[in-house]
Amino acid sequence: MRPQLFWFTTGLNILENLLRCCSGFGTLSVRVDRTADEQIMEHRYHNVINGQLTEATSGRRFNNINPADTTDLVGSFPASGEAEVNAAVDAAADALPGWRKLPAPRRGEIVFRVGRIMADRKEQIAQLLTREMGKVIAEARGDVQEGIDTAYYAAGEGRRMFGDTVPVEMPNKAGFSIRRPIGVCGMITPWNFPMAIPTWKIFPAIMAGNTVVLKPATDAPATVTQLLEVLAEAGLPEGVVNLVTGSGAAVGDVMVRHPGIGAISFTGSSAVGAEIAATCGQLHKRVSLEMGGKNAQIVMDDADLDLALEGALWGAFGTAGQRCTATSRLIVHKKVLLAFTDRLVERTSRLKLGDGRDESVDVGPLINAAQRETVAGWVDRGRSEGARMLCGGKPAAGNGLDKGHFYEPTLFDCVEPDMSIAQEEIFGPVTAILAVDSLDEAIAVLNGTRYGLSSSIYTRNVNGAFKAMEEIEAGITYVNGPTIGAEVQLPFGGVKATGNGHREASHTVFDFYTEWKSVYVDYSGKLQRAQIDET
Repeated sequence: MRPQLFWFTTGLNILENLLRCCSGFGTLSVRVDRTADEQIMEHRYHNVINGQLTEATSGRRFNNINPADTTDLVGSFPASGEAEVNAAVDAAADALPGWRKLPAPRRGEIVFRVGRIMADRKEQIAQLLTREMGKVIAEARGDVQEGIDTAYYAAGEGRRMFGDTVPVEMPNKAGFSIRRPIGVCGMITPWNFPMAIPTWKIFPAIMAGNTVVLKPATDAPATVTQLLEVLAEAGLPEGVVNLVTGSGAAVGDVMVRHPGIGAISFTGSSAVGAEIAATCGQLHKRVSLEMGGKNAQIVMDDADLDLALEGALWGAFGTAGQRCTATSRLIVHKKVLLAFTDRLVERTSRLKLGDGRDESVDVGPLINAAQRETVAGWVDRGRSEGARMLCGGKPAAGNGLDKGHFYEPTLFDCVEPDMSIAQEEIFGPVTAILAVDSLDEAIAVLNGTRYGLSSSIYTRNVNGAFKAMEEIEAGITYVNGPTIGAEVQLPFGGVKATGNGHREASHTVFDFYTEWKSVYVDYSGKLQRAQIDET
């Protein structure tokens, strides 16, 4: 039985969702006068293990709340644990032999169908995505589109997972390399890109012939359940992708240590990533880590300030700053510092906060109350270290914001490179302005953190742009663009404490999800001993 993962909305969308959901599991009824318990029942989501909807054996659940309106229950999810992880790994292991034997182009046809279904449902998925994690609807549509793009790209790689055919040293002998899947892959994904990041991991993994156990973040598990529904509708065999919801301690840690999982792909904090890397190292398990960032945008004295201003606003305050690629530092040449800063303060102060489903809103909420407190703590620390706050600096209230986790977009100047707000990831709508005298100083300041994900330089000087490309320590450098993420055909990832060398997206991601195997075919009819017989 294919999973249909139910959710309900109020108002005009009830009938639409009712008609769609009824195609899965018989008749459902809608009542306007529901009790609180009945509303919870109607928002129940489940694990998906071997194609079946399952509960946690403990019977415990956790709630997913709209961060823009904490009275809005998005859904109730199983608080799973070791038993559910074991069942999911078993299902993935059972599905592996049949899936890996399916030719890669045939696997690609299924993944391509996934992309088409996602494209048909883009708006529906985006609305749920915004409701559960808060980013504005335009960004949510982009999040879903990234998943669609990844599906199409990965599907094409079903015919392009090339090996090498090379000359060999002996006559009548051939040498070439092939790729083989690793097996069962575990994936632990964050809440800030609840569709894009799971698809970055799932699609190349299954295209390479692997099977998957996925644990989404507890703050945003609803969106990915729609992905599981799409996978099933597209014809993905049961057990190839399994979904287990629950906490990092109860589910994620069990996955990392599970002997049946051969590889772990993790996106999250550097602290947690370091612990995962240590555990996987002890277990001889492959691991890909995508972790924190402290990204900077350089604004040189010859920059197009209008363009640089737009880039700074989008890079710093998109997703309320809750991106590993967020622009949390603005490194500005002193010759344009005053003009750029004045304009940035004026524009920042006019940004509209609110529910991201409102098309006029610029900045949505932080994901939860704890994150808002964390951001407030960093702002207090910036003040105490001597930075000057130019605008923002407190939770946002009034104008319908009191029910959500909103924080005012915040700017600091008079920031020194060694201040904590210039060194540590804040993951909120806060950015620091640092003044420099030259391109060399700007690059040195940019490189002067333990992170290295995305970077940016605004300049009209082609020589300076190429110098920055060469000398900036980051996995991504934009010239005259903000520190946003990546397109699917180019590698995504960082250096230093941001990652461990692997990349997501592009053809390079298949190096993580496959093992290389060298093959030699000797058709000489006699023993040839390679280097020994060459002497």
